[in-house]
Amino acid sequence: MAKAKIAEGLSNEIAKGVLADCLEDGVIIQGRHFRDEMAAEGLCFEDIWYVLRCGKIADAAELDIKTGEWKYKVEGYEPGSRWLAVVFSFKQIDTVFLITVYSVESRRRDA
Repeated sequence: MAKAKIAEGLSNEIAKGVLADCLEDGVIIQGRHFRDEMAAEGLCFEDIWYVLRCGKIADAAELDIKTGEWKYKVEGYEPGSRWLAVVFSFKQIDTVFLITVYSVESRRRDA
């Protein structure tokens, strides 16, 4: 049975709920660029997981003209007090593809 693809941009609230479901029972795929940026930022996946679970999606979804998929950005503090942004898409309703991660120095708080 084919799994459902997400054909249109989701509201931030619904996207956060689908993301939470994926983190609990779905598939998380770390793209090559994501892995490279995670290493360059000196992050471990536990830092990313924390932001994915506890962060907020504040901006509207953006359509990626190359892939035709909707991209979302979740932001929040990781346990080391850096503000991170994680960009992702849903490959299917139960599959998240992590595109990139970066820190926002202007939002850093002292630990």
